[in-house]
Amino acid sequence: MSAPLLQTHQLGKVFGRVIALQDITMELRAGEVLGLLGDNGAGKSTLIKCLSGVHRPTQGRIFIEGNEVLFASPREALKMGIATVYQDLAMVPHLGISRNFVLGNEPTRGWGVLRRLDMAKADRITRAGCSRLGIDLRTTSQPVGTLSGGERQSVAIARAIHFGARILILDEPTSALGVKESANVLRDVAEARDRGVGVILITHNVYHAFEIADRYTILHRGRSYGNFKRDEVTRDEVINMMSGRMTNTAEQQ
Repeated sequence: MSAPLLQTHQLGKVFGRVIALQDITMELRAGEVLGLLGDNGAGKSTLIKCLSGVHRPTQGRIFIEGNEVLFASPREALKMGIATVYQDLAMVPHLGISRNFVLGNEPTRGWGVLRRLDMAKADRITRAGCSRLGIDLRTTSQPVGTLSGGERQSVAIARAIHFGARILILDEPTSALGVKESANVLRDVAEARDRGVGVILITHNVYHAFEIADRYTILHRGRSYGNFKRDEVTRDEVINMMSGRMTNTAEQQ
């Protein structure tokens, strides 16, 4: 069997005297969704910041396709194909969809002082990237700030995949969404998985995780309760582990 797309071994992070993460071992394979579950304060945000180059781990190792990596910045992680979509989405509300879609990857035309953004190409890139996930845009010039939360999430996911993400980390993508919009975002996650992308879905919504994830890693107070396949654990067991009411003595593989 080939090496996992992403793997951590006994990863830990300490801030002063506070142990934020301790001995986190997990793996993600291409074409699967890993649900990273935990209540507030479980360590989910710290873990994804270690994976995406925001924080440098205090201990442990990170591997990409079997090769150990150590990121000095989010840009280095992005070059290795790790894209993170945070809850705030890092979008500019007053700019249009296409301007946000190509932000940091702007197509240009002309030379020297005459060089400028090629809006026609930006629009084509945006439509092509969104259509791959089945997202039908009415117009690419609509300000992102006027989109619904679910629509912004969908555009952010499409943007990450279009620009080469092999590992997509989604930080609570459905936390502020209604039922219909949550279903649309989960559909986009499934489409990304079907295209061979490895997706880490950070959430405290057990029902959404069970709807889309292939495996689960459960955190509580900075430690892992283990890694479970879909058929190895029930929703009630996950809820109990997230709240610390269940003791897991042997990590599942």
